[in-house]
Amino acid sequence: MKKGLLTKQNLCWVLLVAVVFGALQGLISAGIINPIYQTALMQIGINIILAVSLNLIIGITGQFSLGHAGFMCIGAYATGVMMKQGSPDIMGVLIGMAIGMAISAVIALIVAVPTLRLRGDYLAIATLGFGEIIRIVILNMDITNGAAGLVLPKVVTWQMIFIAVVICTVVIVNFGTSAPGRACIAIREDEIAAEAMGINTTKYKIIAFVIGAMVAAVAGSLYASSFYVIKPEMYTFNKSIDILVIVVFGGMGSVTGSFIAATVIGLINTFLQSFSSIRMIVYGAVLVLIMIFRPSGLLGTKEFTFSALFEKFEKNKEGK
Repeated sequence: MKKGLLTKQNLCWVLLVAVVFGALQGLISAGIINPIYQTALMQIGINIILAVSLNLIIGITGQFSLGHAGFMCIGAYATGVMMKQGSPDIMGVLIGMAIGMAISAVIALIVAVPTLRLRGDYLAIATLGFGEIIRIVILNMDITNGAAGLVLPKVVTWQMIFIAVVICTVVIVNFGTSAPGRACIAIREDEIAAEAMGINTTKYKIIAFVIGAMVAAVAGSLYASSFYVIKPEMYTFNKSIDILVIVVFGGMGSVTGSFIAATVIGLINTFLQSFSSIRMIVYGAVLVLIMIFRPSGLLGTKEFTFSALFEKFEKNKEGK
């Protein structure tokens, strides 16, 4: 292991992940988190993966995409078909996930090459169109059972989703701090200036788009093997908007914000299930209030980091 990985900050992150996992497991063992809340917990985890992956495209790279549900659909149906045709167990899920990621990467590349030369509203409309094309193609395939969808066994547990959240987050965060990630941030800030500095903007936008699509396929795969039924109607334009709301709510460019937003929205939806008549009213009102008082989202582009926490602690110590 490289010495650079054994930093104080990384050890703190590992400890935090272990504490959160242990706390959740303890609450479940004690019966405080019952099966209903476990389902909500799994949904929150999947939404975090979706939000983090879309944040790479929209928040870090600055490309407005509305086709994310299409890549989630690919991951879900790749896993669903594998479980139906192959093995309805965790091995089938993993193989289906790998196939879904590969297909999503190829399709994302095909979509990205012509569309990512566009900007703003034109890019959003183009990606929206491709997302709908993906869904319609899957709808009309015999192997996917058409509009009836697929009924699948529940294989994935919340522990597996938790591990997937950690892995996907590490991939996205490390990409964001890498040289290609910094190039993507430069594109977000000023694409013309980035081009003038010699950055191949199309190349880095395509890389970010492909990675985001592959991570969305992972979320789709986990969803398919967690909630029994998948249908093409679950991956419409509205699903892409739901993911976009989480990203905007938390702050475009903030992975920490995506975690907080996905958790808050998930809890709101869970606790208001008994009040179906007012659930969407409260949900919409919360979003309106956030946009009024925090138009850049809960955190904007800010991130929680242990390094910043240590620096603040050192400054306070020196001030005394």
